[in-house]
Amino acid sequence: MHRLRTTVARLGPSVRCVSRPRPARLPGAPRTCESTRRLFGSVSSEPFLNATSSNYVEEMYYAWLENPKNVHKSWDIFFRNANAGVPPGLAYQSPLHLNGMPQGAESAPSLLGAPVNTKKLVADHLAVHTLIRAYQVRGHHIAKLDPLGISCVDFDDAPCAVGFQNVGFYGLAESDLDKVFRLPTTTFIGGGESSLPLREIIRRLELAYCQHIGVEFMFINDVEQCQWIRQKFETPDIMHFNAVEQRTLLGRMIRSTRFEEFLQRKWSSEKRFGLEGCESLIPALKTLIDVSSQRGVENVIMGMPHRGRLNVLANVIRKELEQIFCQFDSKLEAADEGSGDVKYHLGMYHKRKNRVSDKNITLSLMANPSHLEAVDPVVQGKTKAEQFYCGDTEGKRVMSILLHGDAAFAGQGIVYETFHLSDLPSYTTHGTIHVVVNNQIGFTTDPRMARSSPYPTDVARVVNAPIFHVNADDPEAVMYVCKVAAEWRNTFHKDVVVDLVSYRRNGHNEIDEPMFTQPLMYKRIKKQKGVLQQFAEKLIGQGVVSAQEYEEEVANYDKICEDAYARSKDEKILHIKHWLDSPWPDFFNLDGQPKNMKCLSTGIPEEELQHIGNIAASVPMKDFTIHGGLSRILKGRGNMVSQRLCDWALGEYMAFGSLLKEGIHVRLSGQDVERGTFSHRHHVLHDQNVDKRICIPMDYIAPDQAPYTVCNSSLSEYGVLGFELGFAMASPNSLVLWEAQFGDFHNTAQCIIDQFISSGQAKWVRQNAIVLLLPHGMEGMGPEHSSARPERFLQMCNDDRDVFPKLTEDFAMRQLYDCNWIVVYCSNPANYFHVLRRQILLPFRKPLIVFTPKSLLRHPEAKSSFDYMLPGTSFERLIPDVGLVAANPTNVKRIIFCSGKVYYELTRERTNRGLDSDVAIVRIEQLSPFPFDLVKKETERFPNADLVWCQEEHKNQGFYDYVKPRIRTTIQRSRPVLYAGRESAAAPATGNKKTHLMELQRLLDTAFSL
Repeated sequence: MHRLRTTVARLGPSVRCVSRPRPARLPGAPRTCESTRRLFGSVSSEPFLNATSSNYVEEMYYAWLENPKNVHKSWDIFFRNANAGVPPGLAYQSPLHLNGMPQGAESAPSLLGAPVNTKKLVADHLAVHTLIRAYQVRGHHIAKLDPLGISCVDFDDAPCAVGFQNVGFYGLAESDLDKVFRLPTTTFIGGGESSLPLREIIRRLELAYCQHIGVEFMFINDVEQCQWIRQKFETPDIMHFNAVEQRTLLGRMIRSTRFEEFLQRKWSSEKRFGLEGCESLIPALKTLIDVSSQRGVENVIMGMPHRGRLNVLANVIRKELEQIFCQFDSKLEAADEGSGDVKYHLGMYHKRKNRVSDKNITLSLMANPSHLEAVDPVVQGKTKAEQFYCGDTEGKRVMSILLHGDAAFAGQGIVYETFHLSDLPSYTTHGTIHVVVNNQIGFTTDPRMARSSPYPTDVARVVNAPIFHVNADDPEAVMYVCKVAAEWRNTFHKDVVVDLVSYRRNGHNEIDEPMFTQPLMYKRIKKQKGVLQQFAEKLIGQGVVSAQEYEEEVANYDKICEDAYARSKDEKILHIKHWLDSPWPDFFNLDGQPKNMKCLSTGIPEEELQHIGNIAASVPMKDFTIHGGLSRILKGRGNMVSQRLCDWALGEYMAFGSLLKEGIHVRLSGQDVERGTFSHRHHVLHDQNVDKRICIPMDYIAPDQAPYTVCNSSLSEYGVLGFELGFAMASPNSLVLWEAQFGDFHNTAQCIIDQFISSGQAKWVRQNAIVLLLPHGMEGMGPEHSSARPERFLQMCNDDRDVFPKLTEDFAMRQLYDCNWIVVYCSNPANYFHVLRRQILLPFRKPLIVFTPKSLLRHPEAKSSFDYMLPGTSFERLIPDVGLVAANPTNVKRIIFCSGKVYYELTRERTNRGLDSDVAIVRIEQLSPFPFDLVKKETERFPNADLVWCQEEHKNQGFYDYVKPRIRTTIQRSRPVLYAGRESAAAPATGNKKTHLMELQRLLDTAFSL
């Protein structure tokens, strides 16, 4: 339409529109005189268009598009000819000659009545709209993302159908490139103009979507979010940086690059998992933090793999350089207890002022093991906890940043599990920024062997997270993308992914030889100019900095490193406490030790037990209709309270309720925990007549109680357990519990258990009070619903089976302090009540593993009197036999040690056999740390009895291999320890009911065969 520019003005005021009502404005039509000028060109020489009739011409044109009969014939001919491609000077026909031979007919006899191809006109506009959409959807396919120019992204050779050469794909011709087309409302490439020539449209789309940034967002099903992203990338010249910003970026690139080069010079033979090839990660992270801080974020929690970790610690978290450098000293001695960890696994916690926002900000980088993505849910859990405790219900003050490697992001299932927690009410952190350091290679594995999707980031599409791919060798593009990502997160509070497409200059680590497996890639890498050199040359060429200023900046940072290196020589002792990622300054003394080594009584007054019990048996909300079956359950609870008894569910209720009353936040999470897998808990009541109306009686314990969180989780163990572990890290004054649907379901969360829970304190001096509730017991339900695999937890306990400890006055407390975790298998509700309360009343924090019952939940004998829960009572590590055997202990022929559910089967069998005065049955409730002192007391009480360990698990499973050597150490191997239980087997349990009962009877026969 730009060909109309000079001709429209010649029509003059003598041409007028036919008399008709003012036509309705077409959707998307321009609304201003300026819009008309842009459409028809400059007409400054004609006052008619400039001053009086711009709206007139504008409306005439759109009226003609609607129906050619809407306008005078002269305009109809003009618009027909112009759209047919006739030059502007020939398209115009004087209205005086319309009934006769028109002027210029000799040279253009076909002009009068040139047919208007309305279908083609509409089709061409639709084709242009489709072309624009193609760029928005697939422009990233041809973006220049790979610094090496050897992109590993595979789109199965499908045509992208964008670019000048592909206009024919949409039914357009090369001659259409100079035609003007109206722009749809779903693009911002006009920059205020409503129409552009096709050539300019394509040029602007190429700049927006096909340069060093590739944007994936059109799968998002929210129009507002899509428009927001379009505006950020399509608006002309939006990616502009002033000289100050460019100089800041250069300074950050210098720090990132020279830090790695310094480490390489000083410790060339040491593994450090450096950042070479993706040095722009450091300014990327700093941009994310700067923008977020400006928008009100006060606390950023980060998790990342090895690569670039030391650089992030030094230049983002601002860990003292001498503390980093001293870790390379092989003579450095450990000052703290435990094993410690390698330097590229450690974390950090630091409060400082952000120079860009001039606001205080807290940064923490979580310690994590070599299981690359295992830290993801831990970071999310800690972020959620920090938001919870500061009242940040929208994620405006606390946020998380997760860094990933490309191979791990695509290959590790925990990434998918963590993404699916992102929008769940009890797990959302209101948006996480994911940064993928895309090496385009795994350890030695090419992408084509490592994933089935084109991009490693495709997993993020499941939660509609926009994905911004960017060439990491373009620091300005990286900086802009990170600015947009931070704004997205702080605007929509949704996840977003930044894919830094880069390369790994060295091998997997600095000692590895990558040429073995990727020779062509690494030949290219050896020729690749470093990103700092490229960027510095660009800014020097633009006159932003001089060569001398650049060299001085480099020299200044090199001196900072050298000075820190000299100071690091004075460090003789390594203090892992300096690397804590979750300090609890108000909980410990200044030296990190407990403020005392005493535990208060875990019992509570009877009136409190009665009050909590009555709440548990009630429906505090008015006009609330509950299920009839639940009415019977609540009535049964009320009867128990009146009899001063509690079952397992009520004992748990007493523990939770009393802690809430004392100001301790309780969080219970897992699959179906609100009701309980075995329909025993019922902490959330549902109105039978009103959808989504619920009642949580635990919220009515006391007016000023702490909050209670009980939440059914997604069908995930790995992700959810990691999340709860992270939540428990934030504060020592909360009881955080994760319950497995069945005990053996922790199998898929084994990584969190092995790498974080059992060894976290030893590696990272990180205490944690996470509680695992694992239903356990041989009930004849088959191999997958029987065993919580206690042997695995006991194998990882750190106490020495061959050393009898020195028995001191505070022996029990000292054992708890020295152990890596506590493992219990309670046999009655009172002990369960006490162990939960003890978890918080201890002056330190340890993980707690509780094997919980299934059939005992309703066993008539598995009830406890309130007498065992009153002040002065506490958790019993071992429960002695106080029955008939206590009358004449020297006549007792056998002591059967056991734990958990099998105790009730043993007592029933003993009575049936008439052996109540001959056989003592002793329950070991706390298996680890092992109660050496109490076991010694029991064996000395029955000096003439032989010793048996009885368990319902198979011999190569369960507790036997842990308990036997410790009992023998206790008695100095003076007597053998016999075994009564199932024989060794590969599966945890049989799936045949008859076989199950036969095995049970056999183990009972063995236990009582005197």
